[in-house]
Amino acid sequence: MRISSVTMFEQSTASMNRQQSDFLKVSQQLASGRRVVNPSDDPQAASRAVGVDQSISITEQYADSRVSARNSVAQTESILNSVSDAVIRAKELLIQASSDTLSDVDRESVASELKGVYETLIGQANATDGNGRYLFGGYEDNAPPFAKNAEGSVEYNGDANSRQQQVDSSRLMPVTENGKTIFQSVPSSASYVAKAAPGNDGSVTFSGPNIKDVTNDDYGQAFTIKFNVDDDSGDITYNVTGTDGDIIPDGQTTPGPFAYAGDGQQLSFGGISITLTGEPADGDEISMARPGTPEQPADLFKTLEAAIGVLENPAQTDTEKAAMRNTLNSSMRELDNALDNVLTVRASAGARLNELDVIDAVGSNRMMNYTQTLSDLVDLDYVEAISEYSLRQVGMQAAQKTFVDVKGLSLFNYM
Repeated sequence: MRISSVTMFEQSTASMNRQQSDFLKVSQQLASGRRVVNPSDDPQAASRAVGVDQSISITEQYADSRVSARNSVAQTESILNSVSDAVIRAKELLIQASSDTLSDVDRESVASELKGVYETLIGQANATDGNGRYLFGGYEDNAPPFAKNAEGSVEYNGDANSRQQQVDSSRLMPVTENGKTIFQSVPSSASYVAKAAPGNDGSVTFSGPNIKDVTNDDYGQAFTIKFNVDDDSGDITYNVTGTDGDIIPDGQTTPGPFAYAGDGQQLSFGGISITLTGEPADGDEISMARPGTPEQPADLFKTLEAAIGVLENPAQTDTEKAAMRNTLNSSMRELDNALDNVLTVRASAGARLNELDVIDAVGSNRMMNYTQTLSDLVDLDYVEAISEYSLRQVGMQAAQKTFVDVKGLSLFNYM
């Protein structure tokens, strides 16, 4: 078979081009550090690498989201710590103001400090996250959630929602709390709160109420004690009424009215008890209800407003002194409930910080797995690549040498 010179030249050139192409491919791999430089190098690995790369990007986005969430939750937890300290200080001031050794001037001084605590709490309730958004307004975060109305009382203007953030593919986490949850709520275990009616004319005061039996059929109702004074004999009697009708106090068999025995008398009904001291006037009332109910709304700011108001007014008569003691007793019970609530919310924020740590650890492990998978798919084995590089270099040199030798195979060289 006769082989033309053109054919030999074409085959030699094709062989050199093929060797140069393989050599260039290995050179690109070594320069980039990747086995799959172009999708055509390994289509299946390239396709899988795109999916893994997207998963890495999503994981990084969740990691960035957790950084933002951690900042918000940590700031919330820090503010709640300050709020709990303020509530504790307010309770200490009310205990101090309850002492009979204090004069009206002393109580005004206590009221002045209590005002400072009150203003501090308003400032904490209207805290921002550093980006101009109010932490405790829910989704209404473009304006202060707490503001004073025309009467000087603080009102909540936010909503009952909590801002949430996606911190992982399956976790949508609340990163703030709304003001209603913090300042206008109580835990489910909150104790009853008693209050004397504003128009009471007598000097009766109360201690408690205390929970005796939560399994009592009447437990959970709102109760009202109403006193009656006989104009002729001066005998004092009382009735206890619940939201569903008359309540018979423990140990009594008739529906009443019942005799009021005076100082230190303990009344038990509906699973609770209350101790009364002093002499009520005809028509005086004391109401009791669980906080957070329509009969006894929970509001930390209104509690402080009531305490400040009673401390600023001189208490000269027995009726005024009784009203002051009753208001302070009610306020201290409400502060106890408010503190329990703030601590509960703070514990929730702390639990979320711990959860973020766990999710971070899981995310880091996931990122390591993705990175390893991507490396296995596209990264270069340098030992193998260098060996391949040397082999391709030898192959290309051999093709070039062969071309030189073939080029010299011509009869014209011997003529």
